[in-house]
Amino acid sequence: MEDRASAVHPGRTLPDTSAIQDARPTPGALVSIRSLNHAVLFVSDVERSVAFYTDVLGFERLAGSFPGGAFLRGAASANDHDLGLFQASGPRAADGAVGLYHLAWEVGTLAELASVRERLLASGSLSGASNHAATKALYGRDPDGIEFEVTWLVPDDRVEEELVPGVPLTRPLDIAAEIARYGATTPGGPRTDHTLYARLAAAFAAGQR
Repeated sequence: MEDRASAVHPGRTLPDTSAIQDARPTPGALVSIRSLNHAVLFVSDVERSVAFYTDVLGFERLAGSFPGGAFLRGAASANDHDLGLFQASGPRAADGAVGLYHLAWEVGTLAELASVRERLLASGSLSGASNHAATKALYGRDPDGIEFEVTWLVPDDRVEEELVPGVPLTRPLDIAAEIARYGATTPGGPRTDHTLYARLAAAFAAGQR
């Protein structure tokens, strides 16, 4: 069991399911996912990908890496790790194939988003930039062509200014204009107002927006 686990899923031991009689969930049981804790990617060259994510996106490499794998953490993160990179055994699927589309990494300020834009431009990995009203996003591709997003979240108390009728949810991003509006060092996110989008949905449904 462990040999198969290490071959198919590096760093993981497969569970023993022999004693499981009924895996159906308990009626009424609640699952409450809070957020995505970390991501793990298969890559064609671990060291090349480590260099990209550390040099361009500012991740730090952690102790405890192993042959064919590495763990990284965001510079402002207190997590044990945010990203795992494992050596792939086959080619990447074509764009549009079943699987992951992209991951979104969050930065704290628009000044940081502007810095990321310069780094992505310098590395030739910037693939897009969009104003999604409540979020301001850059898009890029790593050395294997795996797409990622770097995003700044409009503060909770300003989101309702952004999500108004007639405003498209995807339009070109002008970071300088957003800095003029919100300030370069205004903290954005994480979302803490659990009623925000319910209020917006109710307002739209009632024709108030």
